[in-house]
Amino acid sequence: MAEEEKKKYQKKEEDDVSLIRVLGKDIRGDKKLMAGLTQIKGISWAFANGMCKVLKLDEKKKIQDISAEEMKKIEDFVKNPEVPGFLKNRQKDFEDGEDRHLTGADLKLRSEFDVKRLKKIKSYKGVRHSANLPVRGQKTRSNFRRNRKPSVAAGKKK
Repeated sequence: MAEEEKKKYQKKEEDDVSLIRVLGKDIRGDKKLMAGLTQIKGISWAFANGMCKVLKLDEKKKIQDISAEEMKKIEDFVKNPEVPGFLKNRQKDFEDGEDRHLTGADLKLRSEFDVKRLKKIKSYKGVRHSANLPVRGQKTRSNFRRNRKPSVAAGKKK
C-alpha cells in the first residue's frame, strides 16, 4: 500500500514550457497574465490588474497564448501608463514633482540614488541605512542583532 501511495503522489513531469521575454524579464509561458506581469520589478498586483482593465486583456489567459500585438500594447503601456497616480511607484518624484512609473533596472538605480541622497544629507533615514539598522521605526531590542552565535546553553547540550 505504501508503494501505491508513493506512485499516487509523485511529482508531475513538466511539459515543454516556453519562456516569454517581457520588458527584459523571462517569464514562464504557463503562468497566467496577472501572475507573470508581477514578476517584473516595479509591477505590482494592483498595477497589473489596472493594466489588464485598461487594455481589456483577459487576466486569466496564459502568457504564451498572448499575441505579439498584445505584448506590444503591454510594453507601450508600461512605458507610459494611463492609470491614476496612486498606482504609480514614484509619486511626486523628488526631481520634478511628477508622478512616474519605473520598472526594471531604472527602478533599482533610482532607489539606490535615493538612498545615497539620504545618506549624503545625513537625514535620519540615511543614518539608519548607513548603520544597517531598520529604517521604518521597528523595535530593535530583540531583532536586527548582529554577530549571532549559538547560545552557551546550546554548547553544553552537545
